[in-house]
Parts: sequence; structure tokens; C-alpha cells
Amino acid sequence: MEEREGEVRWDGLCSRDAAARAAALDHIGQTVLRRGETVAPAAAATAAAAASARAAAGLLAPGAAARDGLSAALARLLMLSKRCPFRDVRERSETILGRVQELGIRIPRPLGHGPSRFIPEKETIQVGNEDAMMHTLFADSFATLGRLDNVTLVMVFHPQYLESFLKTQHYLLQMDGPLPLHYRHYIGIMAAARHQCSYLVNLHVNDFLHVGGDPKWLNGLENAPQKLQNLGELNKMLAHRPWLITKEHIEQLLKTEENSWSLAELIHAVVLLTHYHSLASFTFGCGISPEIDCEGGHTFRPPSVSNYCICDITNGYHGVDENHASPAGSIPTTESVCEVEALMEKMKQLQECRDEEEASQEEMATRFEREKRESMFVCSSEDEESAPARDVSRHFEDTSYGYKDFSRHGMHVPTFRVQDYSWEDHGYSLVNRLYPDVGQLLDEKFHIAYNLTYNTMAMHKDVDTSMLRRAIWNYIHCMFGIRYDDYDYGEINQLLDRSFKVYIKTVVCTPEKTTKRMYDSFWRQFEHSEKVHVNLLLVEARMQAELLYALRAITRYMT
Repeated sequence: MEEREGEVRWDGLCSRDAAARAAALDHIGQTVLRRGETVAPAAAATAAAAASARAAAGLLAPGAAARDGLSAALARLLMLSKRCPFRDVRERSETILGRVQELGIRIPRPLGHGPSRFIPEKETIQVGNEDAMMHTLFADSFATLGRLDNVTLVMVFHPQYLESFLKTQHYLLQMDGPLPLHYRHYIGIMAAARHQCSYLVNLHVNDFLHVGGDPKWLNGLENAPQKLQNLGELNKMLAHRPWLITKEHIEQLLKTEENSWSLAELIHAVVLLTHYHSLASFTFGCGISPEIDCEGGHTFRPPSVSNYCICDITNGYHGVDENHASPAGSIPTTESVCEVEALMEKMKQLQECRDEEEASQEEMATRFEREKRESMFVCSSEDEESAPARDVSRHFEDTSYGYKDFSRHGMHVPTFRVQDYSWEDHGYSLVNRLYPDVGQLLDEKFHIAYNLTYNTMAMHKDVDTSMLRRAIWNYIHCMFGIRYDDYDYGEINQLLDRSFKVYIKTVVCTPEKTTKRMYDSFWRQFEHSEKVHVNLLLVEARMQAELLYALRAITRYMT
């Protein structure tokens, strides 16, 4: 892209070479200060004279556009001063902000506390205090994305998973593949918008424009090419009712003459859609805060005596932030300690029962159907408390289409048996054949999430948590109608209590309705890192469930 005079260029900050970063910072500092001087109160008279000269020459005065451009640059510098893994960039960004302030221009300050509204900032990794392994992860992420986002700062509780996640996401968005770069980000916007996830929509709107996407497409899906509009139906079914996808839906996309998708393009699109549906679940499930430089992440209003003002309250930000009110699990109570002990005792009893007797196939099938039916009645009474989101409905059609349980209105959906179509035996090879290496990356990410363990449960060490992890994974798949013949679904009711089931179902099916109260109310004595671990299981189980339905339909079309 051609560089316009006076444009702030940020790309050089992603370099691992300190000299290259220093040169980029010099340029940024000079550009921002020049802009500041054109709008500073001290330069008002000069600016007025310059404006009249421009008017006489038929040119436009800088006015609001210049101020908006400066505000965006200042917000970016604020983010860099807090979130860049390179110390030199953090310090120089802060210096540039200070010099702009000396011109009499108000500089922004962050809103909220830390990367998550659910996890106290002091319990997350502070940028600049990370160990060598985490610093490498942070630097890789920053070099790739040009930012160290809040999702990364929460996922880093589990570095092994984060490394796999970042590698996969980088491949999907930036490496060679069937789809052009701007299509990839637009599909990310479409997917995140299905769950009104303004956090992800905002990030990918910026990325879409950065890679040369047409701004007109952002006015609504009807302004995007017909080929992308045709993907809308698959997007909404995958997000809310993947069990309805048939080979006829696939055929429609592949055989629409000039707007048709190739098989390789469709696989790329399906993986992107499922990635961002499940990432929306993580975003809401962990209460991810807006990025500092995005809407809702900063303010130019000065702090009041008590460090917040009424405008912040109306936007949902409170002086004693909801993070800093004691989380339900922060003070050990007899009840919550007993909760952990009771769960461990149930795990022990179930293991003993497994060793003694095995239920018949008929009984196992009955228990699955019972659990699937019961999962329909797991719902929250907190709908009115759903997270506030900017209206992002223009990025998708049919706003009334949402999650519906299987047997509503008498509709029966057959059980999806993993022994007939599984990721390991069918999905993996199909993805790898049509979009090389991605099957391998996804497989590695699924396995890391499923097998990740530190052998701890709250305050207990040397605990085998495999039974609990399998119950969470299989409960999510059960909600999608997916059955494992060798699993006893009776274990789910023993291991997952109602508040945990409400949280799981909300995060997986209607993530935009997740609340801090739901997050606090399950596993009250567990660490935040353990609750983030639960969210990694939810993300990957959901993604795999959506993929199974889509890939089975593609396989049926191909045969």
C-alpha cells in the first residue's frame, strides 16, 4: 500500500530488530507531534491563519478529520505503552503521549482493569513481567498481529495451548491458502457477528481495512460480493443449529455458477467460521475486555476525584470495578471447600464402579438420550443481564435466527454417532487433503486442549482429572447430538452440577448471554486458570462439533 504524507505507519514496531523499531518510533513521534501542533490550543491562531489560506486556495481545513486521526493515533500509543512486549516501544509510546499532553491536548486513559472483566488484573500476567517462554509467545503474537490482544493475555495461563492456538490462527489468516486475505477477515467478522461479539468484529474490521478490504462491504452483508452473501446461510446454521446442515446446502455453494466456491475455498471458509464462532464463546466466557485502542477500551475524559465519572458508569464501568469486588471463589468457605471434596469423592466412586461393572450398550444409549433430553431444560434465568454489545447485526442476515434445542416444535434430529463419522478417522484427512497442514494444526490443538492437565484441582495436587475433562467435552458434544458409544453418560450428572451446566450451555450456545455471576457461581474454590482451562475445552469441543456436521455434509456431497 502506498504511504500517504502525514500517515502514521505502525508496521516497523513489529520488527524484532531494536534499531528498526527505534526508526519507526522516531517517525511515529514526529508525525503525531506534527498533527498535535495543528490542533493544539496553543497553535489555534496559526491554525486559523493556515485554514484561511487553505480556504483561499480551495483546500479543506484539517478540522474534525485531523482530530479524529490524532485521537486514533493517541489511543494506539496508549495501547502500545501498556501492551507491547518490547520495553523500548512501551517507554517511547509513553514519552510521545507526554509530549502531546504538553501541547495542551488531552490524552486518553484506559477504561476497565486488565484483559478480563471476570479475572482481577493482579491475577493475570503483567506485560513486562513475563518469563522468557511467555515473552517469546508475546513477541511472536505482536510480530504477527501488530498487537498483544486481551485474548492472548488470558489464554497465556496455558502457554502450551496458546502456542498452538496462535500458530493455527496465523496459518488461517496470513499464510498461503485458497482464500484472499480480505475474504478471511470478512468471514471472521460474519462469524463473530452471529454472536454480537463486537470485540472480535472491531479487531477484524481493522484487519480487513489494513489488508485493503473495501470499506463499503462493512456497511452490511448486502454490500459484499454475492459469493460471500451466499455463505450467510451456512454461517447461521453452523453457529446455532449445525445439525441441520445437509449435502444440499454444500451443493448450493459449490454450484452457483459465477459465484461458486471451490471445495478448497469452502473448507477454508468452514474452518474460519467455526474458529470464530468458538472464539466468540471464549471471549464472552472469560469476560474479555475491549482492547485499549478500540471503542470501550479508553476515554479522553479526565478522571474525577474518585477516579471515575458518571459517563463511565452509564457505559458499564464502575469505580470499584466488578473485578475487584471479591469473586465468589476468592474467600474459602466451608461450602465451596466441601464442593471440591465432594467432586473428588464422586470421581473416585465412579472409577470404582467402572472397574466393577460395565453398563450394557442398550443402557448406555438410554443414558445418552436422557442426557441429551435433559440438556434442553438447562437454561439461565439471567437473560436480562446479557453483556452489552454494539449493534453488529449489519454483518449478517436473519437476526431472529438463534440457537434452538433439538426437539423443539416436535422436530426430531437423529443422533450423530462418532463411530460412523469422527474427526480422527474422517474429518482430519478431508481437511488436510483440501487445505494442507490445517488438519494437522487443528488436530494438535484439539489434543492439547483435551489432554491438558497439571494434575491439580483447586488446592489439591496429584489428581487425575481425565474423567472430569472427558465429562465436560462429551457433555458439549451431547448438546449437539453427538454420541460416543463407549461413554457412560450417567457420569455427566454425577460430575457436573446445575450451575456448571448452565455456564457451559450458555458459553457454547448463546455466549452473548454469559454473565460474571455465572462465571463466579461454578467451581467457586477453583483458580481462575482452571476456569480458563474449562473455556479452552468449551472452545475446542464446540469447534469440533460444528466441523463434524459441516465436514460430514461435504463428504456426503463428494460421494
